[in-house]
Amino acid sequence: MITGKNYIGKELSAEGSSVFEATNPATNKKLNKFHNATEKEVDAAVEKAAAAFPEFSATSAEKRAEFLEAIGEEILNIGEELVKTYCAESGLPDGRANGERGRTVNQLKAFANYIRTENWKDEFKDEANPDREPLPKPGLLKTSVAIGPVAVFGASNFPFAFSTAGGDTASALAAGCPVVVKGHPAHPGTGELVASAVIKAAERTGMPDGVFSNMNSSGIEVGTLLVKHPKIKGVGFTGSLKGGRALYDLAAQRDEPIPVFAEMGSVNPVIIGSTALEKRGEEIAQQLAGSFTLGAGQFCTNPGIIITTGNNKGFEQALVKAAAGIDAQCMLHSGIKKAFKENKEQLLAEAGVEVLSNYKDSDDNTAGGTIVKVDAAHFLKNDKLQTEVFGPFTMLVNCNDIDQVNQVVENLHGQLTISLLAESEDFKGLKKTVQLAQHKAGRIIFNQMPTGVEVSPAMTHGGPYPASTDSRFTSVGIPAIKRWLRPVSFQDFPAELLP
Repeated sequence: MITGKNYIGKELSAEGSSVFEATNPATNKKLNKFHNATEKEVDAAVEKAAAAFPEFSATSAEKRAEFLEAIGEEILNIGEELVKTYCAESGLPDGRANGERGRTVNQLKAFANYIRTENWKDEFKDEANPDREPLPKPGLLKTSVAIGPVAVFGASNFPFAFSTAGGDTASALAAGCPVVVKGHPAHPGTGELVASAVIKAAERTGMPDGVFSNMNSSGIEVGTLLVKHPKIKGVGFTGSLKGGRALYDLAAQRDEPIPVFAEMGSVNPVIIGSTALEKRGEEIAQQLAGSFTLGAGQFCTNPGIIITTGNNKGFEQALVKAAAGIDAQCMLHSGIKKAFKENKEQLLAEAGVEVLSNYKDSDDNTAGGTIVKVDAAHFLKNDKLQTEVFGPFTMLVNCNDIDQVNQVVENLHGQLTISLLAESEDFKGLKKTVQLAQHKAGRIIFNQMPTGVEVSPAMTHGGPYPASTDSRFTSVGIPAIKRWLRPVSFQDFPAELLP
């Protein structure tokens, strides 16, 4: 049942008079009211997390694994109420809701299974050698420990998988870090229901009160308070470059700076080899149209730039035709629609940009595909052309030859993904392209669309700035746990005293 209150540990709280309403973006119908967390409530949640940290971080990996699995079970136990709330608050279909819920539960199971292996500790042992000359060699054990309470920011585009009990929360809890979530105001009911599942799982498995809290917030105040709180030791964020950079700067200004692991902007370039374009240009056009409009383009891996060479009028026409056959879709909330419209209009006004297809914006929250074109010379001169337009938008960048393609790749900002669509005849010319691409993106994809992120030990979902604030880490897959751990070495310690 949705109460509209905040969870401070296992206690529901609504001390403040400030409220906001959830809205169905498809109908603009107002839904439930939610209490914005007050400064006192935020402080109480963090203090509880800090008090829970020593006990929770010392809990065995097996116990934490049982907790993670119990969260997944309790999410499923909510049943259809959770799916209906997700759909009402996001405008997304129930098929997407069920798929994302399954992914979220599987993420929790994956982290549970991983910490049972003890591999997460990344341990290394150096045996002592007291007879070494000229100095004895000490015995060393390097292991990993949790960094402390973590603040997690819910994402607008994934109400399950990147929000309340999503990858950031699951990986932090797996590491032994209590979590305080700042829920996204676009789906607060979904967030509260999932939070209730986490609380039930914590009580079921005997976790300390304060291991998890959920704060409602319609603005930036709660997030600011969390990042500035001296007992918060790390931050997980998925969202815009503007939002992620603001949190990063705020954390750096603290007396004790803390890491902010933010996954932010990416235009996910797709490079098409000339032979691939010649042999299967129409097929590629269909695939790209489906990819850049998928979910109204509201994926962090949406292909926002398509790089080609030569005269490609036939391909351009095929892409425009394929996109025109895809209906406009509801965006997640009015704020995203407003930003999409503004960013699109700003980019359309840039020199050298030719509009191939521009869906006429309506007054509601729907959006359709827009395709523009620019030559490589204009692209290389204007950094603004690399701005992410979050929504169903893509830009064709036409190059004279493979050397100019490489010049474009070399000048790209950091990306989550770069995709290569090629035939074997294209390989020789693309070797340098791949060498350049590996320094620009966290994931290089061959002959597939970038939309879709496998939850896997080998996955990297991150990349050089501005794709993320720290390209050494991933926010998807079990290696995401490394963000919430730090190394500790024990020297010449008796086994009886080791934690």
